[in-house]
Amino acid sequence: MPHSYGYRGRTRQMFARGFRKSGYTPLSTYMTNYKLGDYVDIKVNPSIHKGMPFKHYHGRTGVIYNVTKRAVGVRVNKQVNGRILKKAITVRVEHIRPSKCRDELKRRVKENEAIKAAARAGAERQNLKRQPKQPKGAYTLVTNGAKPETIQALPFVDLV
Repeated sequence: MPHSYGYRGRTRQMFARGFRKSGYTPLSTYMTNYKLGDYVDIKVNPSIHKGMPFKHYHGRTGVIYNVTKRAVGVRVNKQVNGRILKKAITVRVEHIRPSKCRDELKRRVKENEAIKAAARAGAERQNLKRQPKQPKGAYTLVTNGAKPETIQALPFVDLV
């Protein structure tokens, strides 16, 4: 057989359903509300052929710019040669899911606002900037009062 360069070429592993995930699409997929500006992850559901994005966009994260009855418009960055282009694609809702990429940021913003409010109320001010992870602190191995014993190799003696 000649090699195929088709629309779904080389997607055997990429579009395979997970273990015990084949079958019907859960209704929660269709019930999810998407708003403009939401971040979504594109993950193709191979059992639904309509509205399937091209394989390059599988696994990418984009921002919703348009919402219709059954599909959404998503802006995704795509590197072409040396530059990054913003591509606008239309994808059905079966092939996207809400992204968790901003959850940590939202959590940090909420914590920082609480710390700021506490500082305004009279608590001690704190540095809100993220700090790199510091190395572990030094420690000493505690023994039961025994002194460390130095062990050295014995010189070779020919006993023959």
